[in-house]
Amino acid sequence: MAVLRRTLLAVGLPVVLLTLWWVTSAGSTNFYFPPLSEIVDSLVAEWFGPRLADDVFPSLVRLLTGYAIAAVAAITLGVLIGTYKRLRDVLEPVLEFFRAIPPPVVVPILMLVFGIENTMKIVVIAFGCTWPILLNTTEGVRAVDSVLSDTARTYRISGAARLRHLVLPAASPQIFAGLRQGLSVAIILMVISELFGASDGLGFAIVQAQRSFNIPEMWAGMLMLGLLGFLLSLLFRLVESRWLAWYHGLRRAQRAG
Repeated sequence: MAVLRRTLLAVGLPVVLLTLWWVTSAGSTNFYFPPLSEIVDSLVAEWFGPRLADDVFPSLVRLLTGYAIAAVAAITLGVLIGTYKRLRDVLEPVLEFFRAIPPPVVVPILMLVFGIENTMKIVVIAFGCTWPILLNTTEGVRAVDSVLSDTARTYRISGAARLRHLVLPAASPQIFAGLRQGLSVAIILMVISELFGASDGLGFAIVQAQRSFNIPEMWAGMLMLGLLGFLLSLLFRLVESRWLAWYHGLRRAQRAG
């Protein structure tokens, strides 16, 4: 029953908004705001047709590749920085400098270095995703319970065993918070990176539709982008709920008590 209630709450508002859009746009003669029925027709014909393989899949591959690179690099570096204070003191000024640079600003520089092929787009996504994951991982590792740390030290649990059984489990809620933020950033940067010298991808296709005044296809591309983001978020929540089942169970027990 609880699962059904959460599902209804999750899909209720989108259904209401789409219904209102459908009703209020029906019969619209505005060139820039066509009826939702026309947009849905374009979505089915184009984005679930030839564009699925030509534009959606390439975008998805770039997004997941850049996100995976950022996750591995940021979690590894975050564990090291959170564990060793000297390393944190040395790297913190440099990391704060790079974190303050908006990822879209580095696109022209990366185009000069990597060209306009997939490598540039993947690096842009990885660069932007790194910071929320890195900062949350660092803070999660630093916040490991001191009593548990002392206990591990007393029992001479160190190295890989300490990392596996103490540090990563204790920091995992914070790490997943960073991964969730990084996923949102990845979707945004996927589109931005495809606006520069691309020949395929969601961002490229949406801009091409806008420039050719194919307005229904442009709106359909935006709907496809939102649908992709929703599905990725849903998949992430499923992974998180399984990985952090112990944590969510502990929080429910604390609230019940």
